[in-house]
Amino acid sequence: MSMFESIKGALASSNEAGKSKFSEIMQTKPGNTYTVRLLPDSKSPTDTFFHYYNMGWNSFATGQYVQALSPQTFGERCPINEERFKLSRMGTDAEKEKASALRRSEKWLVNVYVVDDPSNPDNNGKVKMLRYGKQLHKIITEAIEGEDAEEFGAKIFDLGESGVNFKIKCEQQGDYPTYVSSRFTAAGKLNLSEEAQKEFYGQTHTLKETFPVKSNDELTTMLNEHFHCKADEPKVETPAAGDTPPWSAPAEATPAPATPAPAEATTSVEDDIDDLLADL
Repeated sequence: MSMFESIKGALASSNEAGKSKFSEIMQTKPGNTYTVRLLPDSKSPTDTFFHYYNMGWNSFATGQYVQALSPQTFGERCPINEERFKLSRMGTDAEKEKASALRRSEKWLVNVYVVDDPSNPDNNGKVKMLRYGKQLHKIITEAIEGEDAEEFGAKIFDLGESGVNFKIKCEQQGDYPTYVSSRFTAAGKLNLSEEAQKEFYGQTHTLKETFPVKSNDELTTMLNEHFHCKADEPKVETPAAGDTPPWSAPAEATPAPATPAPAEATTSVEDDIDDLLADL
């Protein structure tokens, strides 16, 4: 059994029970600054961050936004992304234009202790999940192992007096939000007792269980229904064993959008547009 199918089987019970965790993800809106403390996964430190790929588009059948976790998250083939690649490379002009609607985004999840959420004050003092794209990922990576590691390092996961806050500044840049002004800062203490800190560390979410995991057959059915608009559309053919196309690797860059974003926002457009559409 493949790694992807193994993970799918492990998550099946929670998915079927309908235990959605989307409400546990913070929503960031332009014009606000959010203050959080990053939390490690104390039970499994290697799972502190969940790096995933998502496929989403506005359904050609219903007009509603549809999305699914891509198997590329787990190093597996994604029938939706492969169809996108095939049509964008070998399709007619009309098919290429339609294929551009299939968007692949790269995201991360991490647990956070919410210090200040101006959009939803009820989140303050609670453990939530922060979903972010490449801009915040770069800032966090620099703090862990980059140029800022000497100043911050392990402090970004500390709820105590030595810890630092993560100031997430969400600003509007043209049609899309930008997070480039976000930063870690030592200003502001939490004054949490050791008992309280231990309690919050124990409340972290299992990040890989946040999104439902669909099989390749389910993803193909979704593609046929919401892209091809044919419930009985034949399944997307899987290339023969040993035929490894360039688009099977998670790190493969996606084709550029039909309308280029402003130069200063090129790193965030593909990431942020999915959030905007998903929040509608």
